[in-house]
Amino acid sequence: MSARVPLILDVDTGIDDAAAIALAVHSPDAELLSISTVAGNTTIENATRNTLDVLDLLGASAIPVYRGASRPLVRELFMAAYAHGNNGVGGAELPKSKHPVGDLRGPASIVHHAHTRPGEVTLVCLGPLTNLAIALNVEPELPRLLKGLVVMGGAFWTPGNIKPLRHAEFNLYVDPEAAKQAFDADFQHFYAVGLDVTHEAPISADVWNLILASDSAPASIIQALYRSRLEHPERGTAYIHDAMAVAAALDPEFISWAPHAVEIQIDETYRGQSRLADGNRVLVAREVDALAFMTRFYDRLGIQQRAAGA
Repeated sequence: MSARVPLILDVDTGIDDAAAIALAVHSPDAELLSISTVAGNTTIENATRNTLDVLDLLGASAIPVYRGASRPLVRELFMAAYAHGNNGVGGAELPKSKHPVGDLRGPASIVHHAHTRPGEVTLVCLGPLTNLAIALNVEPELPRLLKGLVVMGGAFWTPGNIKPLRHAEFNLYVDPEAAKQAFDADFQHFYAVGLDVTHEAPISADVWNLILASDSAPASIIQALYRSRLEHPERGTAYIHDAMAVAAALDPEFISWAPHAVEIQIDETYRGQSRLADGNRVLVAREVDALAFMTRFYDRLGIQQRAAGA
């Protein structure tokens, strides 16, 4: 078996963040060093609490959690209670963790791990990029200290998911100034996993039935958190956005990538829109082998594939 990939996650937990955390914890090829939290889907208090609770349920409470930014760099916080509920996890009542947060702040924890293991660590950002922008301001050498950056964010060839605008994807819309700073930085390996590919792996009725029929700890968490979406279809289709970014950090081969520069719009009309430009700074996910991704997702999370073609 090849060496494990050292990862740090930056999350706004979040229903699909929880699935991504479960995938990272249960992937034998991942070495999850720490998790930092950021306000986005929900408040920083909820995001941090939810992250601790999920790790406890996964039996992974030894992984340190660091509380990060409570609001975007220059804007008021825009949250997604319409999709994630008031508590960020669809109203699910998770057992409360008794483990404390770490002593470092979220951005400081990113810089710390980058310095501790220079050239080895991949940062996976699953929420607004506020913590990353702050870390870049504190340590301008961060793009060279990290091995790579994977961002779940952007809508490049497809409409966004902020209604009624449809110009932007949620994470980049929440803090476009932070996103612009991150996409303008010269990381050694920068992968952007946008809605163009994450929308290819929805939780369909068949997938949901497989999850409901499984009794692993990760499947139980997904059952509890996604129930609010799957049993209320008027809230929209449920996706596994963030888990796909984690999978890409571990094995990018199931996605085809297109090299581009990416310009993030910060004006109010097109706030958070991710526009492709000439350049090769960012590898943007163009197409995905959805079956390969879902097979990894099922395997790692103990979801039994009982349906034909699942």
